[in-house]
Amino acid sequence: MKIGLLYSRIRKDEKLLLSELRERGHEVAKIDVRKQRFGLASTSADVTDCDLVIDRCLATSRSLYATRFLSAYGVPVINSPETAAVCADKVKNSLALEAAGVPTPATEVAFTKEAAMEAIEDFGYPCVVKPVVGSWGRLMAKIDSETAAEAILEHKATLGHYEHKVFYVQEYVDKPGRDIRVLACDGEPVAAMTRSSDHWLTNAAKGGETATFDLDDEAKELVATASDAVGGGLLGVDLMETKDGEYTVHEVNHTVEFKALNEASAVDVPAAVVDWLELKAEVAEEAVATA
Repeated sequence: MKIGLLYSRIRKDEKLLLSELRERGHEVAKIDVRKQRFGLASTSADVTDCDLVIDRCLATSRSLYATRFLSAYGVPVINSPETAAVCADKVKNSLALEAAGVPTPATEVAFTKEAAMEAIEDFGYPCVVKPVVGSWGRLMAKIDSETAAEAILEHKATLGHYEHKVFYVQEYVDKPGRDIRVLACDGEPVAAMTRSSDHWLTNAAKGGETATFDLDDEAKELVATASDAVGGGLLGVDLMETKDGEYTVHEVNHTVEFKALNEASAVDVPAAVVDWLELKAEVAEEAVATA
């Protein structure tokens, strides 16, 4: 196969994928999106004879537009622009999970500081304010008091970009000092880990300690349903455990990192992902042959 890799920086995650692909004899076209042009009918990127292109762009804007262009050219891309559009926006993410019946934290969106303050007061303290676009826990705030709420809302209102004028307010889930990251391929779990920290943010990117986690049947079903809700693909599904021992899914990620998961789990994550990519490429090839 010839596999294209969209990127703007090659991290350890991409190196693991590239190594596995090359060890299996696949040709790889590394495509630095910063150097490409995308026209309405064609692109400077080396994708015309790719069996599949994997989107590993760091910047959400590049991911959304590059995959949209590739899809328009008829190039199979993982993940699809439709999936990326849902996962990249926390509002769309939450709405998709709610529509699919996936338990997810109560959420409200407001467009003024005054309306956002009312939402915060209704949720009570603590609650959480998040940016509608972002990752790695950046610009997320746990609101513990009215004074803190006023300061955070004022700060967001002055940041300039219109996305910061969309106030995404969410209930605070009192989890047991950890959350659960599941890497899934079209809803089938590859591996899972816990991310634990004394801080309320437990992301591995924030220094959370990782450990392998065995999913029970309930968690597996939620992962499959959450994956379907956003359109499927290579996804990171993030779950939290509530005080009642139930699960809630707070986010599904479309350009999921897996280096920490690969280290925490006994599963060879890059190998499992490439197994799945090979199947996807075969399906895409068959679809073209029969079209």
